[in-house]
Amino acid sequence: MTVKVDIAAAPAQSLTERVRKMLTLKNLHIAGVAVLAAVCLYLLGQMLYAWRSAKSEDASALAQQRVAMQAAEVAARPLAGLDDKLKQATVDANKFYERRLPYSYSEVAGELGVLKNKAGVKLTRGQYNETSVLEGGIAPLTEVRVDVSLSGDYRPLVLFINSLERDKVFFLIRSVALVGQQSGTVGVRLGLTTYLRAPVGAEVSDKSVPTEAGEKTTPPPSGGAQR
Repeated sequence: MTVKVDIAAAPAQSLTERVRKMLTLKNLHIAGVAVLAAVCLYLLGQMLYAWRSAKSEDASALAQQRVAMQAAEVAARPLAGLDDKLKQATVDANKFYERRLPYSYSEVAGELGVLKNKAGVKLTRGQYNETSVLEGGIAPLTEVRVDVSLSGDYRPLVLFINSLERDKVFFLIRSVALVGQQSGTVGVRLGLTTYLRAPVGAEVSDKSVPTEAGEKTTPPPSGGAQR
């Protein structure tokens, strides 16, 4: 009797048995744990990356906020004590109004007469033109343009112009023009600007304009007048 043995089937049976041995419950558990461990490590790596990114973004945002805060502090410095500065500015402005600005044409013409007498020059003609620059309100102002003709020696005329710039009454010199010279006498056309403030107290009753002879006339009407 002859027995036939299938040699090719033997390795197949051996491989199947090995696979069956490997696929035991214990091995499956171990494989599952290994897969879970790998997943956990991956997730942990992702969480660590996300945490680092978030920390970096937070640090960048915090730095930007600090820069913005410092810029805001620098911008706010000029506004520190603004109320006190405004009060002081108001006080200074009121002092300037009261001490430097005339309240009537009589002050303007009278001061010009005093200065020309001190300098030793002759004022031959004066013209006043007025324009309201601030109407109503707490401190109304009227711009007064004065054009005067002067004659005299060169040095006294220079002294007169310098005294205008340093005078207690505010005078702004707009123009100086030489109009002639004869026998050592120089003729000058001078353009001045000043501002009339509103009179207060006893000043209200004194609004006249003295002439060269010391008379008093009414102030020039709005739009301009001559003396």
